Amino acid sequence: MPSLENLIPRFKSANRETRLETLLDYSKKLTPLPERYEAEKQLGHNRVDECQTSVYLWVEVEEGRVHIYADVPREAPTVRGFVSLLARTLDGQTPEVVAKLPLDLLDRLGLSETLGMTRTQGLTAILHRIKKSVASAA
Repeated sequence: MPSLENLIPRFKSANRETRLETLLDYSKKLTPLPERYEAEKQLGHNRVDECQTSVYLWVEVEEGRVHIYADVPREAPTVRGFVSLLARTLDGQTPEVVAKLPLDLLDRLGLSETLGMTRTQGLTAILHRIKKSVASAA
């Protein structure tokens, strides 16, 4: 799995269509939500309220390694793709790596202009939630 350091220049240099296609590819790779979180999800726990899409997010730090679990509807492939990209590239990383994630990650990936303001705000909220959850757990 490529690191975010490798993905950023690849995304940034790609055209808008390629960036969207890459997000769509990632959307198909989001790991299903573990069964242990289904009941919490049904109760509305761990929803990212700042995102218009129903995004549910769990962040764990076990033995110094980060694990991200999420549920995002298939009908929101760009949001699902971004969450999948984060979950896949950050899985197994240390809390220090997550703490260093740039808050302008969407700009660095070239996704802000691709996705528009409303979606960008929701995705930035997801990134904030991940960083905050990891900091609290670590």
